[in-house]
Amino acid sequence: MLRRVIILGSTGSIGQQTIEAVAHLNDLHCRQLHPHLYSIVGLASGRGSEALFRQAHGLGVRDVATLSDLDAPEFYRVRRGPESATELVESVDADIVVAAIVGSAGLPATLAAVKHGRRIALANKETLVAAGELILPRVSLSGSPILPVDSEHSGVWQCLSGLRPESVVPPLTRAPAGVARVVLTASGGPFRTCPISEMRSASPEQALRHPTWSMGAKVTIDSASLMNKALEIIEARWLFGLEPHQLGGVIHPQSIVHALIELESGSTIAQLGRPDMRTPILHALAWPEIPAAIVPRPDLAAISRIDFEPIDPERFPAFALAFEALKQGGTSGAVLNAANESAVRAFLQGRCTFGTIAGLVADAMSRVGTSTLRDLSDVIGAEHEARRCVESQLGSMSRP
Repeated sequence: MLRRVIILGSTGSIGQQTIEAVAHLNDLHCRQLHPHLYSIVGLASGRGSEALFRQAHGLGVRDVATLSDLDAPEFYRVRRGPESATELVESVDADIVVAAIVGSAGLPATLAAVKHGRRIALANKETLVAAGELILPRVSLSGSPILPVDSEHSGVWQCLSGLRPESVVPPLTRAPAGVARVVLTASGGPFRTCPISEMRSASPEQALRHPTWSMGAKVTIDSASLMNKALEIIEARWLFGLEPHQLGGVIHPQSIVHALIELESGSTIAQLGRPDMRTPILHALAWPEIPAAIVPRPDLAAISRIDFEPIDPERFPAFALAFEALKQGGTSGAVLNAANESAVRAFLQGRCTFGTIAGLVADAMSRVGTSTLRDLSDVIGAEHEARRCVESQLGSMSRP
């Protein structure tokens, strides 16, 4: 009844909350309320090695991976460098791999987990955005379930499971019969109601003040621009076998409704929950069991109202880029993702304004174009060209 877990991105927000969720599940197991015991057997992080080794010490984990060359006690088996997370997945036996490395850096390790047929609890949406066409055929061979660890896709999964409980194990090759459209909700971030001119000139400090979620810097900026919703639309296409016309989004400032499923019959099914990432993490780790909650259920009477608004294309131009990438196919998702990573990094460094992020990404998609996606080298090449294009545009913007 033991489930062994590797956490990729363990020192980040999702990684830390995964450790909390594992502790919660183990407490339930000790109280005979959950059948499985969980053991964290591997941890990987980027440059935060001191935090990584503190985690490893506290959890009794010997196998770690890091980009840093910081000295480690002899007790640890340390993998170092750009391929360290992949080496960890390849060399440590595990049942579940939590893929929470931010950005496309987590793609090779996720592919390694797929190759070994492991359950993947996917918090890294960029993996499917950049390489969905590569990953799904490999999943069909290995049998790896890819279970979403974010509120929106977990909400979609739970709604679809209610329709077809015997067959909804992501990724799906096609959506269950009777599903007309899947709608993802977005809080609207910190700029939902401010004048658009002020939004476009906002500082990083302003963009990082998310009203309902606590996340890392890159994800928070994506939420402010709604680029996160663009990425999630593409991810939903690959997770649930949806066509572009079956995908949509809506602003929902309370962040209580995470997904809606519109049925051909005229009904709409919604998934509700508090804005807390530990709930979807718990769902992915414990599936197919449904464990006792780690956070209270939402009190609808206390909330008193639930609002929905259309997504304004002038305020949030990034959202439409998802549908352009889906239309183009091939390497277009990799270009979109890498260009956005570069643009967000430049914004956080003060090298461009908030209002230029979506334009930089759209320009890169136009200039780089799209090509056939055959293997990982095509993803890497497209990302390189996208980043080069963004840097070129940034250089042009800085010149008088």
